[in-house]
Amino acid sequence: MTAATLTPTLDDLETPCLLLDESRMMRNIQRLGALMAEHGVQLRPHLKTPKSVEVARRVMSSPQGPAAVSTLQEAEQFAAAGVTDLLYAVGVAPGKLARVEALRKRGVDLTVVVDSLEAARALAAHVQMAGAAIPALIEIDCDGHRAGVQPGNAEQLVAIARVLHEAHSLRGVMTHAGESYACRSVEAIADMAEQERAAAVSCAETIRGAGLLCPVVSVGSTPTAHFARNLEGVTEVRAGVYVFFDLVMAGLGVCTVDDIAASVLTTVIGHQPDKGWILVDAGWMAMSRDRGTAKQAVDQLYGVVCDVQGRIYPDLLLAETNQEQGIVKLRAASGASLPDLPLGTKLRILPNHACATCAQHDAYEVVQPGVPGVVAHWERFRGW
Repeated sequence: MTAATLTPTLDDLETPCLLLDESRMMRNIQRLGALMAEHGVQLRPHLKTPKSVEVARRVMSSPQGPAAVSTLQEAEQFAAAGVTDLLYAVGVAPGKLARVEALRKRGVDLTVVVDSLEAARALAAHVQMAGAAIPALIEIDCDGHRAGVQPGNAEQLVAIARVLHEAHSLRGVMTHAGESYACRSVEAIADMAEQERAAAVSCAETIRGAGLLCPVVSVGSTPTAHFARNLEGVTEVRAGVYVFFDLVMAGLGVCTVDDIAASVLTTVIGHQPDKGWILVDAGWMAMSRDRGTAKQAVDQLYGVVCDVQGRIYPDLLLAETNQEQGIVKLRAASGASLPDLPLGTKLRILPNHACATCAQHDAYEVVQPGVPGVVAHWERFRGW
């Protein structure tokens, strides 16, 4: 970082802006890395949360990857930075195959995802026209959360696999236990992890039983990755938000609030003492409208409020958000007292959903515990 970009203290930063505690981030990265090493399974970190080359370099096991992305713009940005082992982990639209092909021609081993005969045939048609294979994983619906082939539908699964095989594109299967975010206990998350594993492994076995190769069995979500009891038959695990964590993950018991690495720095801009309100300059444009903790045991509204050093104020929440203003107040029925926060006071807000909150910002101001200034400025990107 150059002297021209160094910001001496948080007080010098324009707000709202995105802070990243590098120490917490590295602790989170090391924790899941150690768990995967115990299981003997490769970790394919999902880079959709950070969307940052600097973060990617710290979370991947090598400068080339492996990694997962959720947009082709992410794939292009990370490929430009030298990442060559990428999974585009969203069902691929036929109109995007030309961009996939262009990346592969640049030497990027980019794999796509399909979950229907229609999608597989579209991929096969493009491959025939282009004269170059595009590897694909078949998405399995392990929990009814979103997309994918039903694990029990062997006929459809094998039909898709054969189309991909004939196009020299069959690489394996993948699934994502998105319903783990709705679990109410660590035990339930562990059960979901086994459901996720079993669905993917059984589908791989079905494909192999039809005489086709299925080398990749890819599973993963941040909750299930942390509490899987057994990963037998799995070749790789994907997870993303674990790098930063957030209040949803804390509410699930996957982490504590002290593990949350990303926060939004904001400034007190006004008071409404009769209403018990403190106004800040972080509204939904800085925090997103995500209310992911609303269905959890503890609803954190739009975020937990901390002082500028990251120490939590008891029961103080970002309770309401307008476009560029937020309303901070005490949790209902709280016995705490509203802190005295004069005009101009800097605060940090811990987000419900790190992915959605980070997506509102163009850069991270990187901080370290005990260091008064910003230690780095890391660009991030947005778009598709």
